[in-house]
Amino acid sequence: MAQLFIIVGWGLAGFSLLGSAYALFAAVLVRRFMAGQSVPAHARGPVTILKPLHGDEPGLFENLESFCRQDYAAPLQIVFGVHDDADPATAVVKALKAKYPALDMTLVADGASHGANGKISNLINMQAAARHDILVLADSDIAVKPHWLTHVCEALSRPGVGVVTCLYTGEAAAGADGLWSKLAAMGSSYDFLPNVVVGTSLGLAAPCFGSTIALARKTLDEIGGFAAFADCLADDYHIGRAAREAGYTLAMPALGVAHTAAEPSFGALFRHEQRWRRTIHSLDPAGNAGSIVTFTFAFALMSAALLDFAPVALLVLAVALAARLLLKQSIDRAFGTNAGPAWLMPLRDLLSFAVFVNSLFGETVHWRGARFGIDPAGAMSQI
Repeated sequence: MAQLFIIVGWGLAGFSLLGSAYALFAAVLVRRFMAGQSVPAHARGPVTILKPLHGDEPGLFENLESFCRQDYAAPLQIVFGVHDDADPATAVVKALKAKYPALDMTLVADGASHGANGKISNLINMQAAARHDILVLADSDIAVKPHWLTHVCEALSRPGVGVVTCLYTGEAAAGADGLWSKLAAMGSSYDFLPNVVVGTSLGLAAPCFGSTIALARKTLDEIGGFAAFADCLADDYHIGRAAREAGYTLAMPALGVAHTAAEPSFGALFRHEQRWRRTIHSLDPAGNAGSIVTFTFAFALMSAALLDFAPVALLVLAVALAARLLLKQSIDRAFGTNAGPAWLMPLRDLLSFAVFVNSLFGETVHWRGARFGIDPAGAMSQI
């Protein structure tokens, strides 16, 4: 048995070194991706921003206000949507309208349900209020910089582009629990983001995120409208895939938006990340399995334990930690953010590994207080 532990330990050490090389490769690609950033010359036409809302989550006013401060010369309309007039988010919208009376803002309150996905039902109800032909969707927990809309619309104007999306970094919400929110934000910045950059840079993926989805109204109609995604858990992924299947290209400009993390407890954090991981697993099992190479620190720690913390095993552990910290530094510098302190990286990496393992077992997720099952096509049904 001792011999088996040694063999497995050295195998894990080798795999950890491979993961460290991957982390360094991702750091290079992140810097290269953001080096392509440029400033568009002017606005590209009237735009309607669609903001589906659900509750007064931490940082909601600040997040929504960032969309009201766009440096965009063409006409801009913002449509907010809730399912109920009594939703606390309505008070936030009213406060924004009072602060920005000159901005074209509309609030739609409609309880009609069109499928299992409440956000898509909300968007279906909101669409009639949209006056412009360029539609830009963004989740309620997203904050953007003033130049965001100009960059997005410039990318959408390129020949053949049908959908524009944006990378996002994590940012802990002010007033939310410090530890859990920081860990959630670090997951977005240091686990999810580099994997996306590697996948897109190598032509292995063309993802679409709820952080930003910009498309022309005619493109949306061509792919079946919002109704085509009313039962999809990963509605953003399916919108992007439908546009690609219709012959369009998906563009991702060299900028990032901020995803506000506000996790009140470890349980809430784990359920949220479990939903994200199981969604990926249901849509792309091979890709989810392939991400195992990213857990370099977890494998190095297991290797060190099996090898009785031999000096070489400790060196592998140090290399793994150094590679992950270098990747963190590269992302923070490239995007001008800092999702969390360096000393939390080992805990963040072990949590990511636990979520990954958990995603391989089970097909249910928690969302907005309810439990859903996911079928292989990504459709969800409430349990």
